Amino acid sequence: MSLEVLLSFIAIAAIAGYFQTVTGFGLGMIVMGATSGLDVAPVASVAAVVSLMMLANSAVALPGKLKHLDMAVIGATVLGIVPATVIGVLLLDVMSGSAESVLRIALGLLVCYGGLSLVLRPRQRETLSSRGSFFASGVLSGLCGGLFGIAGPPVIYQCYRQPLPPVAIRNMLILMFACTSGMRTLFVAAQGGLNLEIFVLTAWAIPVVALVTYIGRRWPPRLSPLAMRRIAFVTLMVIGGGLIASELM
Repeated sequence: MSLEVLLSFIAIAAIAGYFQTVTGFGLGMIVMGATSGLDVAPVASVAAVVSLMMLANSAVALPGKLKHLDMAVIGATVLGIVPATVIGVLLLDVMSGSAESVLRIALGLLVCYGGLSLVLRPRQRETLSSRGSFFASGVLSGLCGGLFGIAGPPVIYQCYRQPLPPVAIRNMLILMFACTSGMRTLFVAAQGGLNLEIFVLTAWAIPVVALVTYIGRRWPPRLSPLAMRRIAFVTLMVIGGGLIASELM
């Protein structure tokens, strides 16, 4: 791995980590979208790095935060996540070799969807959704997580529709992301897909993201949360749209 690739990846991870801190959203999508658009590293390698970064983040965020969660709802979602994550990884293996353009377009669409979800908040339900609905969102999130290491958009939309306090939703999402990233990492490791390049990129990315997270919390930008969401929306739409346009042309 060249120094140029390493420095490019670190710079993208730093920007993504800062956006995640000040908006609460976007780390995986910015890293995946920008690295793919700039051809910094293969999609499969970056997806593995993103999963390891999410696991590290969850390990810090989860302890002591699992009280008062609806474990039946989480169980139904995880039941959909686990097999769909495996299917997503297998699809990535196939598409990386034979349908790279389709893979990049799908990633671009997912990044654009993530950007739209920042400004189009779902209407909150009066009652909790059915277990089947959570299972379906788990399947979609597992597929996204298996393919790109980005499980967020489907399950985020599902959770923010529920009549639950924000702190409970955040903790549910962290736990579900941990399940997706953990399952993906275990399956990729079993296939022998965790190579030295992935570990080197992860080893550099985690402390960089930790540093920019501290900077974002200590010195947040003097902008309203709405303004920050709009900036993140534009960033994600540019990245996703650029990916789609480059492949279509």
